[in-house]
Amino acid sequence: MAQTLDMQKAQRAIDTIRLLSADMVEQAQSGHPGTPMEAAPIAYLLYNRHMRYNPENPDWAGRDRFILSCGHASALLYSMLHLSGYDLSLDDLKNFRQLDSPTAGHPEFGHAPGIETTTGPLGQGISVGVGMAMGARFLSERVSKELFDYTIYGLCSDGDLMEGVSAESASLAGHLRLGNLVYLYLDNKITIEGSTDLAFSEEVATRYLSYGWQVQRVEGENVRELDQAIAKAKHSPCPSLIIVRSHIGFGAPNKQDTHDAHGAPLGAEELKLTKQFFGRAPGECFAVPADVAAHMGEAVSRGAELEAAWQQAFTNELKENTDLAAWQKAAAGELPAGWDDLPKFAAGEKLATRQASGKTLNALAGKLPFLLGGSADLGPSNNTSLNDEESFTACSVGRNIHFGVREHAMAAALNGLAHTPGLIPFGGTFMIFADYMRPPMRLAAMMGLGTIYVLTHDSIGLGEDGPTHQPIEQLPNLRAVPNLTVIRPGDANETLEAWKAAINNRQGPTALILTRQGLPTLDRSIVGAAEGLHQGGYVLAKEQGELQAVIIASGSEVPLALAAQEKLQQEGVGTRVVSLPSWELFEKQPQDYRDQVLPPTCLNRVAVEAASTFGWERYVGFKGKMIGMQSYGASAPANQLMEKFGFTVGNVVDTIKTLL
Repeated sequence: MAQTLDMQKAQRAIDTIRLLSADMVEQAQSGHPGTPMEAAPIAYLLYNRHMRYNPENPDWAGRDRFILSCGHASALLYSMLHLSGYDLSLDDLKNFRQLDSPTAGHPEFGHAPGIETTTGPLGQGISVGVGMAMGARFLSERVSKELFDYTIYGLCSDGDLMEGVSAESASLAGHLRLGNLVYLYLDNKITIEGSTDLAFSEEVATRYLSYGWQVQRVEGENVRELDQAIAKAKHSPCPSLIIVRSHIGFGAPNKQDTHDAHGAPLGAEELKLTKQFFGRAPGECFAVPADVAAHMGEAVSRGAELEAAWQQAFTNELKENTDLAAWQKAAAGELPAGWDDLPKFAAGEKLATRQASGKTLNALAGKLPFLLGGSADLGPSNNTSLNDEESFTACSVGRNIHFGVREHAMAAALNGLAHTPGLIPFGGTFMIFADYMRPPMRLAAMMGLGTIYVLTHDSIGLGEDGPTHQPIEQLPNLRAVPNLTVIRPGDANETLEAWKAAINNRQGPTALILTRQGLPTLDRSIVGAAEGLHQGGYVLAKEQGELQAVIIASGSEVPLALAAQEKLQQEGVGTRVVSLPSWELFEKQPQDYRDQVLPPTCLNRVAVEAASTFGWERYVGFKGKMIGMQSYGASAPANQLMEKFGFTVGNVVDTIKTLL
């Protein structure tokens, strides 16, 4: 990196970043110009003096990461990527916020090179960064200290720090002493509604000191002081927060330090005056002076040299480091040979699917060294603890992560871990608390991250804890999320197959929906093979004689469906039982397969699931019936609740008969 800060070059580049960003917003007539204008000195210093990256290989594993948590300032990031030599053209900047442009309104992972994670919902970016820092430490301690000593940098705003998830994440980061985490906070005293005094008067520095962070204060326009603060933060043994007293809309004579610079273009006249303030021609638009282009473009050769040195170190170490060789395959998406060769569960054993999940998880952990995770303080209940593995703490880096009672931060950190090459992260909690996790779950689905959620205690079957803990509407809510694969297995062997499906799914997150109560392990010599789970739904038990009715069930209601089938067939009603653990996997199957499982000629269908019936119409049709929850549950033993709410053989049989 450059040893001497040339203030003349630096100021020319900083002003160019400001005006490029303002031009982008003005041309789009949409966006946020003020934050890019105030944060330009920070972005310049990070990309030109402190961060290791290679614009020609944005995915280089040894790079530092930059997260724009205040994603509304996306024009800043796009300006930096263009000027630093990434494959983002000036025309892309001119098409800011336009259809099919890589320069979206908020940074979207995969849309343009150099975007490390999707941001926009405030608090998510800095929380994902905590997971990235955990991933970096894991690779550093378990694979190679020399190769994975990278730093996570983040830029955050007042809104980020107001959101509760950032408090959860910062607390966890401080507890784990994640010294590879550096956040710069834009303390501009302005929000959309006006001064932060309207709703935010806490002493941020004191709060972060109490979390165990290093805290520094600097003036946003003092570039040298800011440079020194970043350098100091990089050498801190704990996470760092640099509080930057900045001025939103810096340089706009009538809008600086006002909320008018936050969420709307400056306006043609104000932009003209702003360019005059910075000594630029008022009529210039999207102008990059040649000297600035040359100076910023040095990042390309610098990055190539940095990566070349890293690649040489990688080649040298690979000869003797077997962990590095294993990581290289994992990072390429390869799974070890025989990873899915797991022992089946014996028929007849009564086992909660959460217990079957725990046994399967431990079997997988022995074969997948980069599988890691934990629970939001519910490990013994979720069965997410890895036997004979250390914990991830400030002093040791094991595969058991204790997220504490921080479901929201856990899900966000899982996204950061999933962004780390080679890692397969999982996190567990009670299913009811998936509501706390929804924003990062949605972002994981949007980004196509292979995070795995272990959601136990999945219905009124959890019993005495009552309706506050009994998930009723959560299952259809999760099914509504695009690219989230939801799997609710019906016995131990379906659970085993569900884990295989989750491990194989690297294109999006998977939610495993598991019981508290014990379920019989089905005799697969009598009913369909559990491998049918990978098709999402399959014929579990065929009808005797002519097909007259179909019972569709998932999870704990599968044994109930089988018992009802037996009674119906004793009465001469040819009844088929379909296990449908995953709507998403089932919908991916060819139409002819789905028609084989659910024949269009048989409209006498009943769906049985101890959750809201919302959405089941797609499978039972206009004539079919649904047995599910139409209200919240109650506090009582599980067997009493099941009877009270109609999950009985008699009710299923009677419901089928009403259709015949």
